[in-house]
Amino acid sequence: MSAVESPRPALALAGIQSLARADMAAVDALIRARLASDVVLINQIADHIVSAGGKRLRPMLVVLAGQACGPVRADHHQLAAIVEFIHTSTLLHDDVVDESDLRRGRSTANALWGNAPSVLVGDFLYSRSFQLMVELDRMDVMRLLADTTNRIAEGEVLQLLHVHNPDTDEAAYLRVIERKTAVLFAAGTQLGALASGADAATQRKLYDYGMHLGYAFQIADDVLDYTADAADLGKNLGDDLAEGKATLPLIHAIRHSDAATTARLREIVQQGDGAAMPEVLSAIQATGGLAYSQRRAHEYAAAAERALDGLPESDALAALRGLARYAVERKH
Repeated sequence: MSAVESPRPALALAGIQSLARADMAAVDALIRARLASDVVLINQIADHIVSAGGKRLRPMLVVLAGQACGPVRADHHQLAAIVEFIHTSTLLHDDVVDESDLRRGRSTANALWGNAPSVLVGDFLYSRSFQLMVELDRMDVMRLLADTTNRIAEGEVLQLLHVHNPDTDEAAYLRVIERKTAVLFAAGTQLGALASGADAATQRKLYDYGMHLGYAFQIADDVLDYTADAADLGKNLGDDLAEGKATLPLIHAIRHSDAATTARLREIVQQGDGAAMPEVLSAIQATGGLAYSQRRAHEYAAAAERALDGLPESDALAALRGLARYAVERKH
């Protein structure tokens, strides 16, 4: 940003989507074309989860970061599709591990077809993403995505170690978020810059932006698990609690409650007692757990915006600022 150029106002979600629309249409077309398999069950399951839509936030980050650094080309669309395939494969695996039956307001693939097909189609999507990577024939891209998928897998195992563990603290919780969520956001924004030919310093800024955004997004998501309307959220409220996952609002409540309440909360986490949701909510509210968690999410969102300082002003940069705000202000 030049000394005389003021930051453009952050775009609202509608403006962000409008800016990315043409590129995202190309990405969606590529996703559908490359999902195709002559194995019918793969087509059915992959189409089920991809057609559920969702925010398509991760591929959109590739596109917007590319726009912020130069013209967007076919390589950006392919990288965005790769990121979405990796994300979708993790959703399939997550739903099996978590025994989830609802995602984005629809039955999960494992609820409809069973665990084994869901895991195997998740593997198909992972391997398809690597085929798309190889087609680009860029070692820098393959290295970044290989490292990213490896860290995501570490995050999955790390989260498993903390299930039903009432001793999970904020630092451990953040380590899981880094690997499970933030690294893919960061890879997406760096890839967008890389494909536009941005220098190493610019790539680093956009990587840092994506990392902070990932933290903000996931913490806000975990707050919504205690506060959102189930119909808006598209999944069952209290799923994390029933799965024995202590996310930040509950971690804060365990740390700041009186001895008797702390003991009870620890027991609820160990048992994965979803029916205890009213008790847990009461303790979270009494200790300010929601406000604390929202504040932490906003801190990460502000850090994401700061990471963009010094980059040339553009509509795309305003869109990236807008996504940082949307991440923590959304209702679902």
